[in-house]
Amino acid sequence: MTSIQKDLISLGYRENTAAELIRQAKRSMVQQGYEFYTNRRLGRVPVAAVEAIIGASIRKDADDAKD
Repeated sequence: MTSIQKDLISLGYRENTAAELIRQAKRSMVQQGYEFYTNRRLGRVPVAAVEAIIGASIRKDADDAKD
């Protein structure tokens, strides 16, 4: 399980939903021209790609800066 998946789960997403968000982010990255993300074994994606899908920040440092 990747750290971004753990972050999504800590935000309240279920494990399968978090994995699906990562798959969606991979598809998005491929559509943007990053063929590197077609690798089935690759489970890491940019945080910004997942944030664009869910429409919210998942970075802890960004949350701390607001306080």
